Amino acid sequence: MPKTIARNSAKRYENYGFFGPGSVTWKVFRYPSSFTVGFQRTVVSEMYEPFLMASVSDTEAVMKRPAARYDRTLQYVSTVAFADSPTVVKASDILLKIHSHIRGKEPISGGYYDANDPEAQLWIHLTQWHSVLLAYEVFGPGKLSEEEENQYWAECRIAAEFQTIDPESVPRNRQEMRDYYTRMRPRLAATEATQKTVQHLLDATTFLLDDLPLLLQPLRPAMRYLFRKATIATLPGWMRQLGGVRQSALEDVLAISVMRPLLGAIALLPDNQLLRMIEALSPGTAKVVAPILADIAPVSPTTVTPAEAWATANRPTPRAQYNQHKAERAAEPEDHAPKDPGTNNLLQFA
Repeated sequence: MPKTIARNSAKRYENYGFFGPGSVTWKVFRYPSSFTVGFQRTVVSEMYEPFLMASVSDTEAVMKRPAARYDRTLQYVSTVAFADSPTVVKASDILLKIHSHIRGKEPISGGYYDANDPEAQLWIHLTQWHSVLLAYEVFGPGKLSEEEENQYWAECRIAAEFQTIDPESVPRNRQEMRDYYTRMRPRLAATEATQKTVQHLLDATTFLLDDLPLLLQPLRPAMRYLFRKATIATLPGWMRQLGGVRQSALEDVLAISVMRPLLGAIALLPDNQLLRMIEALSPGTAKVVAPILADIAPVSPTTVTPAEAWATANRPTPRAQYNQHKAERAAEPEDHAPKDPGTNNLLQFA
């Protein structure tokens, strides 16, 4: 059984970071759909971009150490949404450094991939924010108001400033997000590796939740089945076809009808119980959100802008760092990015 993070041991943040109470980001990302179906949909959707898929195949971390990769990725996402500005800046720098080594050749086209490339980062960022919002709409309270949704995408632009992304390329509303997918659709494809990885990620609970209480362990097969079906229910038909995923419209309806009240019940749990659930799924994420769920006020109850955060840290932005690094490095990388070195060398944000 996981050890619950006590209120008196949770970190006290310096400030509310970039969003804080009252933000749409906190409203959407705090709902249980975000770190369950929303995140599972994110990692599945990302795999249809061939250059990203090539990097995943070369590093092998997703297939060989999926629980650790799931934990660290969800930890980073939660850090940007909930942590204070110094913690986010540190995590952003670490992520940029790790990604700087992930370059190689996409085997079908012969073109080169670069994990820090702004377009690659934009795809990852937008599939994440879109998937989390979609899961909130389908399995949570429903659609946001137009004002809230526009604010959500404005906050998405803020979060983009901790990657190499040009914030001006981030959609401002639902229609611009649709337009982005329309532009990306001809570039998306699936290989055997894509289909294998998609199936692997759809069964995420197979390698997650090892720390569930013993009495709940028998529920893992049912949870795997339900989360798989619920995630597929949110995927468009073309994505299912490319990924070799089949599910009837009736199965979609049944999965949604079961998952929505389940997540609604989880949302009503006391915060300490919700934290234990998050800890079983992603220990790294639990550390990030513990101060929020424990209602520990930061030293300064304020938010800051990305520009202020980078200036305070006396650090160039990720985009500036990337452009500098790109100018100094070799024009062409090796054909394959290095294999992931193991769990001890994975991202450690906290």
